Amino acid sequence: MASVSINSVSKVYPNGFQALFDLDLSVEDGEFMVLVGPSGCGKTTALRMVAGLEEITAGTIEIGGRVVNEVEPKDRDIAMVFQNYALYPNMTVRDNIGFGLKLRRMPKDQIAARVDEAMGLLGLTDWADRKPAQLSGGQRQRVAMGRAIVREPSVFLMDEPLSNLDAKLRVQMRAEVARIQRRLGVATLYVTHDQVEAMTMGDRVAVLSEGVLQQFDKPQIVYDHPRNLFVAGFMGSPPMNLFEATIAEGARVVMVGSQQVDLPESVLIEAPDLRAYARRPVVLGIRPEDLGGLRPGDHDDLQAACALEGRVELVEALGSEQLIHFTTDARAVEVKGARDDDAEGLGQGTINRGGAGIARMEARASVRAGEAVRLHIDPSRLRFFDPETTEAIGFATPTGGGAGSGGEAQRR
Repeated sequence: MASVSINSVSKVYPNGFQALFDLDLSVEDGEFMVLVGPSGCGKTTALRMVAGLEEITAGTIEIGGRVVNEVEPKDRDIAMVFQNYALYPNMTVRDNIGFGLKLRRMPKDQIAARVDEAMGLLGLTDWADRKPAQLSGGQRQRVAMGRAIVREPSVFLMDEPLSNLDAKLRVQMRAEVARIQRRLGVATLYVTHDQVEAMTMGDRVAVLSEGVLQQFDKPQIVYDHPRNLFVAGFMGSPPMNLFEATIAEGARVVMVGSQQVDLPESVLIEAPDLRAYARRPVVLGIRPEDLGGLRPGDHDDLQAACALEGRVELVEALGSEQLIHFTTDARAVEVKGARDDDAEGLGQGTINRGGAGIARMEARASVRAGEAVRLHIDPSRLRFFDPETTEAIGFATPTGGGAGSGGEAQRR
């Protein structure tokens, strides 16, 4: 077993395009680390450099404490699982899984033992003699994983392995991949553009944008305490609501459009730097699940001062919950590049749109389109960001966990 260390790694292509800027990451022995970001952010480039398939412009990569910058891919003791499975169509499941061992001229009895063990672990024993065309997408992905497992590598590298599966199967395979990785205890670097995969699978998550590491920490810390606007807008489904706001004199009130939201002393204790923003603009962030809805005329004296009024535009009934799309007279802020996974060359800046937001409510909440609502806010869940630097105001990592740089992504 081994760990992976990426130290100040940069990648510049011959045409001058820089894909990565001073990337620092680590994958501990046995850890499942997820590298997440929109398309074109450099995450696959980073993975390919660890694999030895891309040259490094600057920095070093270590596997098991050994610098591997000049080491051939076959000598790095890694196994890679690709997005497109890369199975041999004329071979059975058994032969596909054992083919790499056969190339190494491993004794047949050892190959058979490893292949049988991998098929048992992956639930493929009953399909051992079938060819890829006779398998479902999930079964093909299991075969691809089996081929990696039998090599008994020090490190697994996975490049969006579930992206070709349908939504239901993808959920099932997320749990399967995580279960298998924990059972094997092999350091794993997993690349995805799907932030739900990142949140549910990773021991730690590294968020990348335009080749710059934005945040690197445990999934819940990244979700609860985003270091900047990009992380706030990218992590979460639906993402964090972001509104233009102004801190009033004394920092006890924040103006959101024409509405006044009172800030309790506990908020100022958690984010003391907020006092320096008195009479200055900020971006106010609140997660959809931290908004509760009551119609005007209902009473909730304890939270009456910490609320946002709006009008319901759309109700999405999802069975177990409802997503309430609403508008206010505030100006909403959308993080550029955080929602369009297929676009390239997207910046870290923000663009304004109508005062739209989303609240997540219980399935039985009686809310209808066109209705005015008072959305009560849990003040401890409010987050604030500097509109110019995009950095969180008063950011602090609650517990030690390897928080990464929240550096600017305007360096490209």
